[in-house]
Amino acid sequence: TKAVRQALDELALDPEYLPEHIRNEQQLAEYNFALRTIHFPVKREDLLLARKRLVFDEFFLFILALRQMKEQTEDTVNACVIRPGAAVETLLSSLPYELTGAQKRVWQEIQSDLAGETVMNRLVQGDVGSGKTVLALLALLSAVESGFQGAMMAPTEVLARQHAESIRELLLGLSMEDCVELLTGSMTAKEKREAYARIESGEARIIVGTHALIQEKVQYARLGLVVTDEQHRFGVRQRETLAGKGLHPHVLVMSATPIPRTLAIIIYGDLDISVIDELPANRLPIKNCVVDESYRPKAYRFIEREVAAGRQVYIICPMVEENPEIEIENVVDYTEKLRKELAAGITIEYLHGKMKAAEKNDIMERFAAGEIQVLVSTTVIEVGVNVPNATVMMVENAERFGLAQLHQLRGRVGRGSHQSYCIFVSGSDSKETRKRLEILNRSNDGFYIASEDLKLRGPGDLF
Repeated sequence: TKAVRQALDELALDPEYLPEHIRNEQQLAEYNFALRTIHFPVKREDLLLARKRLVFDEFFLFILALRQMKEQTEDTVNACVIRPGAAVETLLSSLPYELTGAQKRVWQEIQSDLAGETVMNRLVQGDVGSGKTVLALLALLSAVESGFQGAMMAPTEVLARQHAESIRELLLGLSMEDCVELLTGSMTAKEKREAYARIESGEARIIVGTHALIQEKVQYARLGLVVTDEQHRFGVRQRETLAGKGLHPHVLVMSATPIPRTLAIIIYGDLDISVIDELPANRLPIKNCVVDESYRPKAYRFIEREVAAGRQVYIICPMVEENPEIEIENVVDYTEKLRKELAAGITIEYLHGKMKAAEKNDIMERFAAGEIQVLVSTTVIEVGVNVPNATVMMVENAERFGLAQLHQLRGRVGRGSHQSYCIFVSGSDSKETRKRLEILNRSNDGFYIASEDLKLRGPGDLF
């Protein structure tokens, strides 16, 4: 207290930067008064006044900084005018489904950005499975048709490889599958050199990869568009890195974490926001149930039936290693236990964050290929992996996860044409826990869940 008082006495008065009429209008205390009073309040009212002023300053300066960033980007003239051509039309008509109304709306917004006067900076928010990837592909293809290269950045190698494969598949019909290049950290030096050469010569038109895409060794022929996953909030620095290579590409950020709109505007204030709020018509809603631990044997029998029908299963556990203080099902032991519990012919493997990248990739690829029937995993699984044949998601100790995270996990099933199920096993019988998990039971809508989660837990999670 003595030190704080001394520091305050040494401080010169800070000039008040808010005009008086704004302070009166917003009922804000004067800055120097607030600074001193927050440390040495005489009465409670003064303390609250001081706090209100300092909170106001924090938000105000934060949003001001975002606005500045946004204006800098808005001033960047669009040097890469991109318009969809015949290939995009062909792709759209060859898709096995029609785009939803929301997808069409967002696609219009992206198109007008790409052809507009300034560089695009757009966030596309959509729930799990709402079809963001196809919009990214349409944008990338438009870039290629307009004579540019497009890059797509994914948070993990498994996901990058998956994206590259699904893009190649969709481009088969246009016989353009050869223009897709995959670039990841685990490639050999020779493979990387060859990839760099194809990117620099412009032979590679759509480049998919991890963060490796913006390393200094990569030189693009004509990069016009960068699509990134929100795990890589494509920040100002990365934009500068590319601008340093003489490029001002359009930026499209994809996010599968639905955030209530007002918060999104604060957190992503430097981007324009589009929302896909509609799921494809042919998706069967996932059936949910919240149960206690006594239900486990029943769940295991159910899993056996699904596997017998040719489906696959995820089981999520919170911890990796044994921690005697917390009785949580950990992945390694749990897998052993399951091998005894489930029928003999079922292949069960585990996956966790401490495994080497090559091991993880191997397991994920075997799961995607259907060689593994039951995958026991920590939450490393939650990001974007697409295995349409997986129909059951069982989460142990569900009370230990945030709702938004549980919703992300649930999004790993229900991606194919079969009915999918999600079983939340709760190790706690407290009322609050039930109430929280009930929200997931009631709804499969990520935006609804995000706003309920916000009411229950406050915004700490988001920030």
